[in-house]
Amino acid sequence: MAATIRNYDVLLSPHITEKATLLSEQNKVVFKVSLDSSKDEVASAVEALYGVKVTKVNTIVQKGKTKRFKGIKGRRIDVKKAIVTLEEGQSIDITTGL
Repeated sequence: MAATIRNYDVLLSPHITEKATLLSEQNKVVFKVSLDSSKDEVASAVEALYGVKVTKVNTIVQKGKTKRFKGIKGRRIDVKKAIVTLEEGQSIDITTGL
């Protein structure tokens, strides 16, 4: 598959945390994705950009927290994350980039 501009709009960045590192042992990779993207779009974007076969995609919308700064109320943005399960034997090295 050829990488299109929309693929880069769907996948915003890899989400690197302790939990995401533990998931990589189960052949899963976590990405921050755009709020309007679907599971099919995420799967096709990962397959096109990284050249791997995706088995399953789970998505989570993390609501932004309400915070105060010098007495002024503010709100962080909502973040959508996608947990992408890869086929057995395939992997993505997030640290090298595209």
